[in-house]
Amino acid sequence: MRAGIAIAAIFLYALSLGTVAAQPESQDAMPVAQVKAPSEPLKITFGDKSATWTMAQLAALPHVSVTVHNEHTKADETYSGVKLIDLLTPLGVHAQPRGKDLRLYVVAEGADMYEAVYSSGEITPEVNSSTVIVADTENGKPLAGDGPLKLIASGEKRPARWVRNLVAIRVLAAE
Repeated sequence: MRAGIAIAAIFLYALSLGTVAAQPESQDAMPVAQVKAPSEPLKITFGDKSATWTMAQLAALPHVSVTVHNEHTKADETYSGVKLIDLLTPLGVHAQPRGKDLRLYVVAEGADMYEAVYSSGEITPEVNSSTVIVADTENGKPLAGDGPLKLIASGEKRPARWVRNLVAIRVLAAE
């Protein structure tokens, strides 16, 4: 009995120090200890090429708006931002992917280490009817609780691959 109490006490002590952490089940359950502060600028990499985008630079680019249903809030929300493909083409990602271009995929990372993956076909209007944007406003106002940038994809049934507090985007190729 005492051994069980001692083990429980040690576990609770370690948990309070942050040395034992459960893996989050969702983006909403991310432990605070793993959250890093949102960084500016947004870093985008593709092979040996990279670009950084400040909030001011992104605000100056052409924006599109998408209205999506957020299953978490049970409400329709309108986001405005830059099409993801428009940020990737200066690095060499083709806006009209063909052949080997379709092996490319994007890993979007939030400040809380949450990551989501999109294929090149999913982010390209030439291939897919959904729109993927790096949003900086929601319902006409700057993003607040979800950080300064949020990756939004229209056409999804729930926002499982939306990335709040967006800090990095990596373009990789499947083998």
